[in-house]
Amino acid sequence: MPLKIERLRAEQPAIGNLVRELRQALKLSQKKLADELGMTFATINRWENGHVTPSCLALKQIYILLDELGNSPYCNASRMQ
Repeated sequence: MPLKIERLRAEQPAIGNLVRELRQALKLSQKKLADELGMTFATINRWENGHVTPSCLALKQIYILLDELGNSPYCNASRMQ
């Protein structure tokens, strides 16, 4: 198995944990995060369980959403630290 594939498999749980931690810090359910990103609940669930790694486009959408929520008067940035 090529090294790149092995590395990706090793990173899947870390990415899934990161998605889960960010979602929980923002107090979003998997369904709500999916709705915000225009994805399905199953997609978010697969990311968090390490079955699938988010695409580059999905990671960009997550970053944009987090930035928007972080600048929202309803989101206290200090709670994320």
